Amino acid sequence: MIEAEVVIEIPFHDVDVMRVAWHGHYVKYLELARCALLDKIDYNYKQMEDSGYAWPVIDIRIRYAQPLRFQQIVCVKATLTEWENRLKVNYLIEDQETGQRLTRAHTVQVAVDHTSGEMLYASPDILFNKLGIAR
Repeated sequence: MIEAEVVIEIPFHDVDVMRVAWHGHYVKYLELARCALLDKIDYNYKQMEDSGYAWPVIDIRIRYAQPLRFQQIVCVKATLTEWENRLKVNYLIEDQETGQRLTRAHTVQVAVDHTSGEMLYASPDILFNKLGIAR
């Protein structure tokens, strides 16, 4: 499995009056980890575009087990779990100091041909090449 992680300190501008991160900001934290993961296979959004495909997120699920708080340092881990017909990435957000699980999530992305605008029902060969997998 391909994994990547980023460490984030929850900034003041992401929290509410109770110093808890607003739920919508979690998507941003997942995106940072996903980009680190895509960098590992040299297929981040610029490379996707250059290869003729967009990969929009079509599904996102987040389970908020514990709140993220102002100045808390968290580790966001992204793991690629599916790639044949879609990109599915699982996420785990943990407190860096204690290792406590705070949030679990996953995203699903599909390939869309830039020229035709059509969604592909199987991932294009370029993804398999980047993953080092023969078809």
